[in-house]
Amino acid sequence: MTTPFPQPVFSVSSGTRLNVFVLSTIIAAATASTPVFAGDQERRQAKRIHDRLAGVPPTAAVLDTMEQYIIDGDILSAARAAMDHPAFYNVTLKQFVTPWTNEEQTVFAPLNDYTATVIGLIRDDADFRTVLYGDVLYVGASSLDLPPYSASGNAHYRAMEDNNINLGDPAQLVATTQSAVTGLPPTATAGIMTTRAAARAFFIDGTNRAMLRFTFINHLCTDLEPIKDTSRPPDRIRQDVSRSPGGDSRIFLNNCIGCHAGMDPLAQAFAYYDYDYDSDTDPDGENGRLVYSDGVVQEKYLINASNFKYGYATPDDRWDNYWRAGPNALLGWDNTLPGGGNGAKSLGIELAHSEAFATCQVEKVFKTVCLRSPTDSADRSQLTAMVSSFEANNYRLKQVFAEAAAYCMGD
Repeated sequence: MTTPFPQPVFSVSSGTRLNVFVLSTIIAAATASTPVFAGDQERRQAKRIHDRLAGVPPTAAVLDTMEQYIIDGDILSAARAAMDHPAFYNVTLKQFVTPWTNEEQTVFAPLNDYTATVIGLIRDDADFRTVLYGDVLYVGASSLDLPPYSASGNAHYRAMEDNNINLGDPAQLVATTQSAVTGLPPTATAGIMTTRAAARAFFIDGTNRAMLRFTFINHLCTDLEPIKDTSRPPDRIRQDVSRSPGGDSRIFLNNCIGCHAGMDPLAQAFAYYDYDYDSDTDPDGENGRLVYSDGVVQEKYLINASNFKYGYATPDDRWDNYWRAGPNALLGWDNTLPGGGNGAKSLGIELAHSEAFATCQVEKVFKTVCLRSPTDSADRSQLTAMVSSFEANNYRLKQVFAEAAAYCMGD
């Protein structure tokens, strides 16, 4: 008798063979009858871009608009449409920036003047290099009935967060200057380095070297250990650094000098800054404030002088970049700049105008949007192209977010 369907290669009962045949027929028919729409791929890509940038699903209308942009080949406009959502600013950017504002590098910290200022600069397509040297501050609009900005508290920004203020709205988060609000001389302002939040995190106690270290970590994407260079002259290393730790001078010559020879001449830029608080009544510095003593070196620069009395006694806020020579020339310093100066503002210009700064911002955005670090030659080529675009487009970081989303939108 002729079998009504091909025999299977395995041995099963006729009923099982029939069930397999029927199921296969149903699947084939269903697959053949499923329509393939031309916009399916573009719609998936639009949703993925929105998810990556805003972290929430788009509305149908926004998805339609983004899909059409992608169909038209204008992927960057699709990404910009996603960035119009308030969650891009209130969630994505806040989580992007917040770890930079504290030594623990945790995302679980409240909104503050450091975070809000970075978000505002990105939103307004400002030259992002000014994040390290601008006389800039972003605050809540006076019409919002918030506690006023305070040099000795964070209630203003906590209220903004508690009231879910839209940080993407220029009518709610407004630009001003630190010199107008905090009373710092314009020449003493240095972007986020002279915000109250940064002062509380990195000028509190210590020797102010933390401000330099975490600026390198957060804005040049390197800690001090990878860039230590024992070939630099030690003439600017402060007195508080022992030249014979544990009685062994080899430790200093082979290790300590590698960081301090370059770090101390740079950290001298902060010699007039401190964070003042009452350690007895306010041990965490919640109510402290940034202080600037123009022309007077803070005591913390002169402590522990007996560790090595022949070391460098800081006389002023003159800084010099010893790392322009040697292996750290690879950080890409701007040869049009003098490589030295006075105060935090000119140091901020030195750091922000390096190639390392531009590359660092792009790497951080890539990782945030693509949910991974660059892994292969295609990723590295894209990273190089994005750095070039960042520099060519007046260092607008929102453009970098758009380009990263376009690259990682998938098929």
